[in-house]
Amino acid sequence: MARTAKHLLNELALPGPHEVMRGDLALVGVPGVVITPATGLGLPAIAFGHGWLQPPGRYHALFRHLASWGIVVAAPGTHAGPLGSHRLLAADLRTALDVCVGVRLGDGAISVDEHRLGLAGHSTGGGSAVLAAAQDERVRAVATLAAAETRPFASEAATRCHMPSLHVVGGRDVVAPQQGHGELIAKAWAGPTQVRVLPKASHLGFTEGWHWSGLLVQGKAEHGTHRLSRALLTAFFLVELAGRTEYRPLLDEELKGTETVLQTLAGQPA
Repeated sequence: MARTAKHLLNELALPGPHEVMRGDLALVGVPGVVITPATGLGLPAIAFGHGWLQPPGRYHALFRHLASWGIVVAAPGTHAGPLGSHRLLAADLRTALDVCVGVRLGDGAISVDEHRLGLAGHSTGGGSAVLAAAQDERVRAVATLAAAETRPFASEAATRCHMPSLHVVGGRDVVAPQQGHGELIAKAWAGPTQVRVLPKASHLGFTEGWHWSGLLVQGKAEHGTHRLSRALLTAFFLVELAGRTEYRPLLDEELKGTETVLQTLAGQPA
């Protein structure tokens, strides 16, 4: 019997079957982290862009969750200051993908399939992920959390992105409101796309722990937001990068605590 979105949410909200390892991008000259399953060859991998003022450490539980489901995650820690460059962070995301493909990880026990690469990010890091995707033909899927517009404009870069995308936005986000940021990017997307609203989520609801930037940026870590967003991103990348189509109902069906406000197929107008 096919499992419903509710059943899949309960499954993917929990850690997966893989043990998890942590590495350091600084070993190849880029500050940041690499979180991987303990073993595995030909794995999918994503590069993740941090939000404005947010260090990669604010997403470690998300990275470990994805790795527990067999997905390698590389997260540059560059351009985390108030004047960080969106364009250069996008370049560092592409470099992080180069590292995943070109360096044998975990003492040679882990390798990444160059045809299973994705990008993700939070806030302006989500916008930078879009900038990177528009310039990298290797990228097969893009997911954003509370995506914020960038300079150059992520919404313009989206017109050159033909891979599937998922944009999770917060209903209580006053920093990157749904219609002015994530939804704007999705409406410009050249490929299949979906916007999922988490009505109770704030801008920093997707981050973890406490950080001084919470004094400047709206929101704080939210357990419910973590649970839903982790399951959605895990399902999206398992489907689009690993071919695990049994998890597609979580993306296609309505789900309590979320609202699908936009969904298009390739070639359809938003």
